[in-house]
Amino acid sequence: MLAVFAMVAGCAPFLWVLSSTADHRHTAETVPERPVALVLGAGVRPDGRPSLLLARRLDTAAGLYSAGKVDAVLVSGDNSVEHYNETDTMIDYLVAAGIDRERIVGDYAGFSTWDSCARANEVFGVEAATVVTQDFHLPRAVRLCRAAGIDAVGVADSSLRERTFATVYGWFREVPAAVAALGTVVLRPDPMFLGDYETGVDDALAPERE
Repeated sequence: MLAVFAMVAGCAPFLWVLSSTADHRHTAETVPERPVALVLGAGVRPDGRPSLLLARRLDTAAGLYSAGKVDAVLVSGDNSVEHYNETDTMIDYLVAAGIDRERIVGDYAGFSTWDSCARANEVFGVEAATVVTQDFHLPRAVRLCRAAGIDAVGVADSSLRERTFATVYGWFREVPAAVAALGTVVLRPDPMFLGDYETGVDDALAPERE
């Protein structure tokens, strides 16, 4: 009986994340327009190319931009160690995909999902955004971004067919991750690195206000 209770208690935050974001998760076709797409980092290969999961996130964001669903793209990645730069990799990929460089903004301190969301709001002034990530990660990402003060919706890439093991593992990993997310929503800690306000997103959106 105790084991059953522990299992239910452990799954409760995961179910809460799923249910509380159900109305904010959409397909690329049905997602409402937002000024900014927030793409979360997902690894870079040794040769400097984005991992398959990251490339699929970027392709999704490029599709949203091309469809007029977003006006700018904020890419948030890890650049904490030498010779590893998720953010520049994402920027280069989107430029190659045809997005105007002036519409792409880089956050080099997206060390976690919460850091990316909190910095998007506090450092880059993002008030509304479409979060782009894989389907197993999207509920938690949307929940955390909304907790950070962003009117966030989300669009997911489904990677099950291309990366079956990684996707199944990702879903299992989200169960304990949801427990940590619940604590983050309650405590709302500062990101690892906050820094001063940056005008990159403002500048990227300025042509739309002219």
